[in-house]
Amino acid sequence: MKSTPEFTSFKRFYPFYLQEHRNATCRRLHFAGSFLVLLVILYALFSQQFSLLWLLPIIGYGFAWVGHFFFEKNRPATFKHPLYSLLGDWVMFKDMLVGKIKW
Repeated sequence: MKSTPEFTSFKRFYPFYLQEHRNATCRRLHFAGSFLVLLVILYALFSQQFSLLWLLPIIGYGFAWVGHFFFEKNRPATFKHPLYSLLGDWVMFKDMLVGKIKW
């Protein structure tokens, strides 16, 4: 099993994070999950159905983990670096949205 490096900053972590997301289908699944998370948050806020918020980790991690296990064929960085990985999800989402990272 490949060892995961330790990181002292998100700036150092993000290139590793992107290496772990080389597969386009995996990136697209991450994007879809993040987009749906935003939609559920907005819907829960406007409809005041806050009980829907329990779906957020299932939606976010569900799409991402399908991408990793079936397309990227690696273990999600969330398991070793949960906070940096969560931040990486949103930075990659933004980078895909603005065209900095290829779809």
